[in-house]
Amino acid sequence: MAAMPIGSPIVPPGASGQGASAKGHAAGSSRGGEALADLARPPAALGTVDADQAWIAVIHKMDETYAELVSQQVELEAKNAALEEAQGFIAGVLGSMTDVLIACDLSGRVEQVNEAAERVLGLAPDALRGRPLAELIDPTSPTSAEHVLATMARRQHIADREFAFVTPSGPYQAAVNGALRFDPRGRPAGMVLVGRPLGELRKAYSDLASAHERLKETQQQLVHAEKMASLGRLVAGVAHELNNPISFVYGNAHAMKRYGERLLAYLEKVNGGANAKALAELRRELKIDRTLADLPSTVSGMLEGAERVRDIVADLRRFSSDQGDARCIFDLVGVVRAAVDWVAKSQMPDLATDVRLPRSLEAAGHPGHIHQVMMNLVQNAVDAMEGGAERRLEITGKAAGDKVVVTVRDTGPGIPDAVRGRIFDPFFTTKPVGKGTGLGLSISYRIAEEHGGRLSAANHPDGGAVLTLTLPRPGAGAEAARPGGTR
Repeated sequence: MAAMPIGSPIVPPGASGQGASAKGHAAGSSRGGEALADLARPPAALGTVDADQAWIAVIHKMDETYAELVSQQVELEAKNAALEEAQGFIAGVLGSMTDVLIACDLSGRVEQVNEAAERVLGLAPDALRGRPLAELIDPTSPTSAEHVLATMARRQHIADREFAFVTPSGPYQAAVNGALRFDPRGRPAGMVLVGRPLGELRKAYSDLASAHERLKETQQQLVHAEKMASLGRLVAGVAHELNNPISFVYGNAHAMKRYGERLLAYLEKVNGGANAKALAELRRELKIDRTLADLPSTVSGMLEGAERVRDIVADLRRFSSDQGDARCIFDLVGVVRAAVDWVAKSQMPDLATDVRLPRSLEAAGHPGHIHQVMMNLVQNAVDAMEGGAERRLEITGKAAGDKVVVTVRDTGPGIPDAVRGRIFDPFFTTKPVGKGTGLGLSISYRIAEEHGGRLSAANHPDGGAVLTLTLPRPGAGAEAARPGGTR
């Protein structure tokens, strides 16, 4: 039969082409199955209408089959092109490899090799395909073909094993790695062996080991030097941090000693049966009433200093520990004022301070850690103003949306542009040796981030540096700020 264009109608003998087309389009899809069944009946049993419908159904089926064949042909050609491209890519990769590659089946027969293997073994591809792997491995080889077969049977890999292959010039020593190869169904189909000359590997390992030893020696020297330098800075910084609370506790301890001596002297007279007039005179002389009144504040001060020492030691551990402590909602105003009193007043009594804070400024976090941050910021500001003509510390605080913002400004020289991006780096400091460890701002930056906040640094337009601490705010609606005044 001659070829027929897709979609051209075929008019059966004895039927009108125009009528057949109209009737076929009306019932072709719904009665196609019946029309094909009717074709099996004797010609005499078919009416004119049924015969037309049967022919039209056959034509539609032929059109669909032809279109499907064309689509499959296009798809097949595309897949063939992709397959040829993949094969060319794989062949290019295999040809560019300098390592020996041998692919064998589960029985140990060679299925594929690369050009490097052909050169080393001195055999053509056809001579290698189908050859048992045992014929390619030298009898003196530390790893035999039986070992390869046993490894495949155990579904294991070969890792850096030494092989000796048979070559025209003698045994070829190579370090071989092998991996199982699987078929499209995921079943083991063989093993791929990749080998590299042992001479090259040994030289590379030797060079790598020598470079590694030199690197370790240099690193140890650098670490030792940094440890010694950091230890000196750390000791000086820790001594400075602990000096204030320890001095506070030490002073109160001396006061407690005097108070104890007075009370013991008075109690001895009481127990000795002295009369009321003598006791009253002794009471005035020893200032017993004033001593009793000072005892609560003295004990409280000692406890406060001891707690501060404890917090400093805990904060030193934080630099090398990721464990967090319990957090709570606390008043940031008291923390800021305590930092100013502990640092600014004790180290620079003539320092003018302007603290502008609300009556209450709640923040979420660990008050001891934030206290350490504020002390570091105030200490940094005091150190920056040392030796300056104008020494003024300005601290402001406010609530801004869901955040609490505290700024600390000094009137020092400001932050040089060259070091502005490094001031929060560990052990970085512009202070003289023994003055600081370079850990204060680094620890403060880390604490702020752990609290979900931020610590930033900038220069004020009128001079000096401004450090801004931002923390989460648990509550809403802070009170209006009130000036702290110049003190």
